[in-house]
Amino acid sequence: MTSSPSPAAQRTAESTPSVPYALSRVGTIMTARTDDPLEAEGVLNPGTAWGPDGELYLYPRVVAAGNVSRIARARVVVENGVPVGVERLGVVLSPDEQWEHGRQNGGVEDPRITFLEPLGLHVMTYIAYGPLGPKPALAVSRDTVTWERLGPIRFAYQPELGTDLNLFANKDIVFFPELVPGPDGTPRIALLHRPMWDLDWLRPGEGSRPPAGITEERPSIWIGYIDVEAVTRDVSALTDVRESAMIAGPEMAYESAKIGAGPSPVRVPEGWLLLHHGVSGATPKGFELAHGSVYSAGAILLDADDPRRVIARSAEPLLAPETAEETQGTLANVVFPTAVEQIGGRTFVFYGMADSSIGVAELTRV
Repeated sequence: MTSSPSPAAQRTAESTPSVPYALSRVGTIMTARTDDPLEAEGVLNPGTAWGPDGELYLYPRVVAAGNVSRIARARVVVENGVPVGVERLGVVLSPDEQWEHGRQNGGVEDPRITFLEPLGLHVMTYIAYGPLGPKPALAVSRDTVTWERLGPIRFAYQPELGTDLNLFANKDIVFFPELVPGPDGTPRIALLHRPMWDLDWLRPGEGSRPPAGITEERPSIWIGYIDVEAVTRDVSALTDVRESAMIAGPEMAYESAKIGAGPSPVRVPEGWLLLHHGVSGATPKGFELAHGSVYSAGAILLDADDPRRVIARSAEPLLAPETAEETQGTLANVVFPTAVEQIGGRTFVFYGMADSSIGVAELTRV
């Protein structure tokens, strides 16, 4: 059940400029094969990348029995300029490292892939579900076939926050495809992330521990920056994130529980268009499946000159769970956008459907 917006959220919805973009469904391109043990519990939340051969490839999270996730690779089948299916090509990342699995859990989850123009490199962010819960990690590729792990992302200590961001679980990590102005105005590599302050899942009674000056305890979207020169000297510096700051918290009714970034931000005339997911309804502690929650796709516009600044956001979802594939599955009522690509002059968004299938929607300006 969707909760009612607070008076503050109602005021925000009335005063914040809307986003002039829309999503319309195209269809389902991948559904879990029940006869494949690697897909027994679903295919979902993919990244995408264009290969050197000019083909578009999908990188779905595939979930085996016991909730063990891997990242697979599939060629996207395009007919008449529209994605209609996939050709499966195997697994590219498994939870092989110690920090990617525990005694009773494991997984490499929810890849977001960005082609970083300044580096000429595909960068995959993913979530390593290890002994202390979900932690963000990176892998890179030049051919989209072989992926080299760079390891977990490290957040530099910021005295003004009064805490260490590395203590907390973090999800929904996605890079900007181009350099953006940093806090001092110089060009930086930037990414979005979503720290989670509730530590009860790890030690009951610990409660929520947001940083100094942060009054929003619900999971929100943050930005962080990476030094370009350091990365040109050593690509592993991509894991060194500094100057993190919160940029957007839950405000609208469909975001009443939490929000998180979706695909890489898209440069549009108004600034940076960030598709995101908003969650309403039930919010169980920890990282179990949130049965009773509703995941919808929304949009936020960020200032091109300072992407820390929100200039517009959608008061209503651009896409909410309605079809059978979105309302029935491993986790019901989920629309979870994670990739965006241009095909023949049209823009398509790839999204998880009820943690069981992958759908496509077209993004258009209205």
